[in-house]
Amino acid sequence: MKNNSYIKIASIYVGTIIGAGFASGQEIMNFFGKFGLNGLIGIIIATVLFCLIGSIILLTAYNSGMYSYNELLERIFGKSISIIIDSFIILFLIAGYCIMLAGSGAIFSEQYNIDNNIGILIMAIATFITFIFSVKGLSTVNTIIVPFLLISIIYIGLTVILNEGINISTLNYINLNHNHKFIISSVTYVGYNMIPALVILTSVGSLVDSKKTAIKGGVLGGLFLGILAFFILMPSLILYSDVSASELPMLNISSYSDYRGKYLYSIILWFAMFTTAIGNGFGIITRIKQMFNISQIKICFLFCFISIFLAKFGFSNLIMILYPIFGYISFLIMIFALLKFVYENLYYYLK
Repeated sequence: MKNNSYIKIASIYVGTIIGAGFASGQEIMNFFGKFGLNGLIGIIIATVLFCLIGSIILLTAYNSGMYSYNELLERIFGKSISIIIDSFIILFLIAGYCIMLAGSGAIFSEQYNIDNNIGILIMAIATFITFIFSVKGLSTVNTIIVPFLLISIIYIGLTVILNEGINISTLNYINLNHNHKFIISSVTYVGYNMIPALVILTSVGSLVDSKKTAIKGGVLGGLFLGILAFFILMPSLILYSDVSASELPMLNISSYSDYRGKYLYSIILWFAMFTTAIGNGFGIITRIKQMFNISQIKICFLFCFISIFLAKFGFSNLIMILYPIFGYISFLIMIFALLKFVYENLYYYLK
């Protein structure tokens, strides 16, 4: 196993989390931006949690030899309860994948005046090709795309910061009611994002060759997510009056110094949707393969084909209900996983 396995794991981790909501700036504004400077503290809290939880999932999977999230669920909750949670997670991943397909259609339609069905079809074909190559396809795509997303978002953020500067007094008054709600918001945000991370990090066990790789992969992935969040949040705070009411803040920010930036960022946004789509889709395909004796190619084709039609219905109302629920369920899973991890390691060293 090559020594850069942890980089591949970190890239897959980031690629799974940084979907349309993250890359568009909408999630960052909703969970952190509305708190002004306290949002920066919130980003730090979320980053630490992403590093900690990502490492724990990878270490637990490696130590137990688990290669799917349902094995981890059974170990934590027992078979009966894990079946219920598993059903929720399957619905969550299907909905998430279809939303990314629908988002691709929206970008093609709204930004380039191309039929949204073409955008949906292109995303479905691109993900299908990736799924065929299993973990290798997933790691290759994310290792290429995630650095591109990281560099692009840092560049856009730095451009605004260097040109406009940082006015602390102005940022400090974005949220007049200074309280501790930003802490709850940070924790909820991490929980909201950990379901797809739980699924994908337990599905890439072949890349984890040691405890050191597991820890480095989780920590590096968490740090990358924190850096991305910071360079989305800072320009959003600096240009707060211009983007606070926008549904896609980063699209507006990207055209800050060049009108063509909006079109370039739409490409970045599509790639972010793509990495999230393959993360969610891979989790579902891996699970289906365990449940039914069907070949990998057949599962991939059927899943992508059916999702094309589901993507046309729109899942926004459903997601508004499901995402908060899954956020709490996911964080509960993480707490139990943490407690079990600590208990087992203490038992190992004390026995």
